[in-house]
Amino acid sequence: MWQYRGQQRPPYAVEPGPGQESVWDYPRPPDLRPDNRRVEVLAGGQVIAASTRSVRVCETASPPTFYIPPADLRWSALVTAPGQTFCEWKGSAVYWALAADPGTPVAWAYPKPKRAFRSLRDYVCFYPGRVECRVGGVRVKAQDGGFYGGWITPEIVGPFKGDPGTGGW
Repeated sequence: MWQYRGQQRPPYAVEPGPGQESVWDYPRPPDLRPDNRRVEVLAGGQVIAASTRSVRVCETASPPTFYIPPADLRWSALVTAPGQTFCEWKGSAVYWALAADPGTPVAWAYPKPKRAFRSLRDYVCFYPGRVECRVGGVRVKAQDGGFYGGWITPEIVGPFKGDPGTGGW
C-alpha cells in the first residue's frame, strides 16, 4: 500500500467504495495482475485485439494499463511507428500505429523488458484515447494527459496522474 509520511492514502484520494480500487493502493514499482475479463480493442468498428488473458499493470496514482498477448492481436491492422521511450521499471518501449493511419501511435510494447517485467515481453497495450478499448463489455475512459495510457474502468478511483493540476506528481 502507498504511504507518504505515515499516511495510507493522500488526503485528496477518493475513498473506494465496495468493489472499487484506489490507484493510491497500487504499489511503486508497479505490479502485474493477470485479468481474465474480456478485453477488446476496436478501430473503425473492427476488432483488432480480443483477449481473456490480459495482464494489468498497476502503479501508484495511475489507472491500470491492460497488456494483451501478441497471439490475441490482429497484426495486419498494425504497423510499427517511429519513436521509442524508456520506463524506469519496464525498459524501452516501441510503438505501433494503425495501418490505416500510420502517423499516429495507438499502442506500445516492450520487446526486451527488464527482468521483473519479463512476462510482458511483446504484449501490447493500447491508448484508450486513440482507439476504442473495452473491459468486460464496458468502454474504457482514457487517462488525461496525452502521454499516459491508463484504462479507467468504473471500479477504479483516483484522482489520477495526468488529471488537471497533477503536473507535479
